[in-house]
Amino acid sequence: MGRPRIGITVGDPAGIGPEIALKAASDDRVRAACEVVCYGPRTGVELARFRRGQVSPEAGRAAYEAVVAAVEDARAGRIDGVATAPINKEAWARAGLPWKGHTDLLASLTGASHVAMMFESPQLRVVLVTVHVPLADVPRLITQGAVEATLDLAAGALPAFGCERPRLALAGLNPHAGEHGLMGREDEDVLAPAVDACRLRGVDVTGPLAADTVFVRAARGEFDAVVACYHDQGLIPVKLLAFGTAVNVTLGLPIIRTSVDHGTAFDIAGCGTADPSSLVEAVLLASRLANKGRGPRPLPLAPD
Repeated sequence: MGRPRIGITVGDPAGIGPEIALKAASDDRVRAACEVVCYGPRTGVELARFRRGQVSPEAGRAAYEAVVAAVEDARAGRIDGVATAPINKEAWARAGLPWKGHTDLLASLTGASHVAMMFESPQLRVVLVTVHVPLADVPRLITQGAVEATLDLAAGALPAFGCERPRLALAGLNPHAGEHGLMGREDEDVLAPAVDACRLRGVDVTGPLAADTVFVRAARGEFDAVVACYHDQGLIPVKLLAFGTAVNVTLGLPIIRTSVDHGTAFDIAGCGTADPSSLVEAVLLASRLANKGRGPRPLPLAPD
């Protein structure tokens, strides 16, 4: 059937996205693995209307439109997956867009009922229950239903990543996973019942476990993935162990979507020094996932 087609969205055109998109598209490993289709401003003429390193509504809107176009092609079967370069959330807000980032936009565009952000790396795999929300809001958002849904989603998705019988760990919300209620009740009252309910459905999950050690245990091979309660709880260990090679994957979508593990790096935009490693890994992972579930090639590619 030939190589899969993977769309690369260039992200915020005022950041390093266009640079790393072109570098990734010309990488020898990427060229061997897939056919790349780029979305968004990337030529010198197209980028001239954006001020490098500056937040603007125009750049936010351009990044958004690139994602919309790529998702449309993915849903129509014209491409086999999407790998996204970083966007700037403030630029999206200035453009009047209601989404906090790629994840909630992708859910809206595809009608997905529940999605989760997972970071995949050789050293550690982490899935998040909550994502881009204030830390003060996390405890009320950690409901038993949200935790169960994320655990179920992770267990169902991990076989595609080589884990036929996924072993999950749930990180506790409070220090020492609440110490039996001494340091907060959420672990006892919300997380533990969610684990029990999932185990009754056949999910192999342990927890809640103290977050200060569970990531070490997972990195040493005891678990295939850790489900973390909030953004920085899960992202700090991933970026410490695998920054630049970790890949962000959106679970629960009807399309394949991967992304980088870093931001727009406005401080080096236009300098030609941006490292495309994470985007290369994102494209390669999207290609591998696409090869596992590809059918006959449908409609020809629409012009971008």
